[in-house]
Order: sequence, then C-alpha cells, then structure tokens
Amino acid sequence: MQHDARTARRTVLPGRLVYLMGPSGAGKDSLIDAARPALQAHNVAVARRVITRSAEAKGEDALGVSHERFEQMCAAGEFALHWQANGLSYGIPVQIDRWLEQGRTVLINGSRGYLPLARQRYPDLLPVLLSVEPQVLRQRLLARGRESLDDIEKRLARSQQLSLPEQGIFLLDNSTRLEDAVARLLDLLREQGLLISG
Repeated sequence: MQHDARTARRTVLPGRLVYLMGPSGAGKDSLIDAARPALQAHNVAVARRVITRSAEAKGEDALGVSHERFEQMCAAGEFALHWQANGLSYGIPVQIDRWLEQGRTVLINGSRGYLPLARQRYPDLLPVLLSVEPQVLRQRLLARGRESLDDIEKRLARSQQLSLPEQGIFLLDNSTRLEDAVARLLDLLREQGLLISG
C-alpha cells in the first residue's frame, strides 16, 4: 500500500518530533553528531535519513540508495516523510512513528522547503532553524568538497530564496563554535520539556 505523507491525516502522538533544518553547510550533521551522546542519554532518538547519494560521498551518516530503490521504498510506505531538494531525494524512515508512539522525543534532519507539509503530518513538531553567516556558509561548502562550484552557488542561491513562516520557529546560530550550538540545542530541548534533567 502506498503511503503519501502529503495527504496523511495525523493525530498528535505521545512523543514530539524535533525538526532540525538549515541550509547545506550550516552544520546540521556536525551538530547532530556532537549532540548525539547527550541526546541518547535522555532517550532522544535520532533518525537516520535515506538519500539518493552515493554511500561513498562525504557527509552525514545516511543510508545511500539508488533512485530506483528510493522509489520502491516510497511505494512500500517505508518513509514517514520524504522530499526532493538540490537534485536529491531524502526520506525519513517510518520507524519514527513507532518511537513517537512510545512517547520518545525524535530528532530528524529536515528540509526548510518541506516544513509546511511536515507540520501537517506532525502538528506539534518543534521546528529548529540552524543558521550561519553567509561567508561562513560558503567556506564550509567549499571545504567539504562534496559539490562543484556551480552546485555550491545554486545551494547558496536556494538558501537566500527560501522563505519560512515567522511564527514558532526557533533560531539556532552555528556560525562560531560547535560546542556552543550543541549547548543551545540542549537548552532549547530542556526548555521545551523534551529532556529529563539529570
């Protein structure tokens, strides 16, 4: 049975989805990796994305699949959320729904452009926008060596064009030290009642 997250009607689940987003190069993967031990200590689940990018490519700890395999997974209802951006397809495994049903907080690496549809499926999600100064963003994209110069310029242009609704989005700056961004993320989750104080 095909599962289409765009039309699915959802009830509020016991757990809460933390929807981390930001432009490529903002440091989402680095932030997630650095925060992972603290998140796991508080029983926060971190979803592993599925991406139509070579498994050998640098970047996040994602499952790389072919376009054909990705479409098969979509048709089989294996994704809770899925979208396309920058010529790639991204999917979040449906396993997150089981975690949410268990009352767990779940962190995913999302897309700014897909936020309105994600909100339809998970009305109480916590949207967190990771921001970075433009010059820092350009340097990071160049340093990671994943895209051509032309692709980098397209990503930077897309970052400038994407607009987000103002309300309810928590901004998290990652222009300086990674450990500062981690501390701010954990503080935000604690303020939202999503971390158990130890």
